[in-house]
Amino acid sequence: MLIGAHVRDDDPLAAAAERGAEVVQFFLADPQGWKKPQPHPKAAELAASDVVTVVHSPYVVNVASPNNRIRIPSRKLVTQHAEGAKEVGAIGLVVHGGHVTKDEDPAVGVDNWRKFVERQHAEGGFAVPVFIENTAGGDNAMARKFDALARLWDAVGEFGVGFCLDTCHAFAAGEELVGVVERAKAITGRIDLVHLNNSRDEFDSARDRHANVADGTIEPEVLAAVVAAAQAPVVVETPAEGQAADIAYLRAKA
Repeated sequence: MLIGAHVRDDDPLAAAAERGAEVVQFFLADPQGWKKPQPHPKAAELAASDVVTVVHSPYVVNVASPNNRIRIPSRKLVTQHAEGAKEVGAIGLVVHGGHVTKDEDPAVGVDNWRKFVERQHAEGGFAVPVFIENTAGGDNAMARKFDALARLWDAVGEFGVGFCLDTCHAFAAGEELVGVVERAKAITGRIDLVHLNNSRDEFDSARDRHANVADGTIEPEVLAAVVAAAQAPVVVETPAEGQAADIAYLRAKA
């Protein structure tokens, strides 16, 4: 069981050593920006390392959006970050499912995802696998509630995309974590990565606020059970000062 953390992007391997992490996730560029990622200064070291690497795309990405000024740059950013992820030896690129606005039909967002991945598949695929991540809030989100996730997967699953299960997001979205792995796999057929986060808020809050494993509103044993069931690499995206303890706890329970 490979367990690690989302870390600072300047020296991910040093951050991994500090935490006892076997996996590192990081950004290649400003997570709130639209700029193309620049070559990572430690790309060769990361690619050669035994530490498993994952890249997270910027939060601004919204492939589902009907707005051309958002959707088209989002597509470009995903392909650019996938190329950057390949350079650092990443196993995949995490991309949030995105959303449409309250007056727009979610089916349009699903179709926008399908068009994107279908076209990329026809052109040889992404530079690394894209892992679509479930999200915490928004009534018109593509991957918040699992019924919406199922509609999305019916459209994109045949094109080889992966799935990243975030425990805080699922809990905040009102999805029970007991049996969540089995329910997710019934929809997607796979879990490629787990974002193992506790929640600062209550069940079905729609709020995306992460807590360390021992500090939130989710019982730590429930989180450990998700790890055991998923049998996939695990990344904690929790407050940095508690990440080493989070990793140690999950490894002891694995």
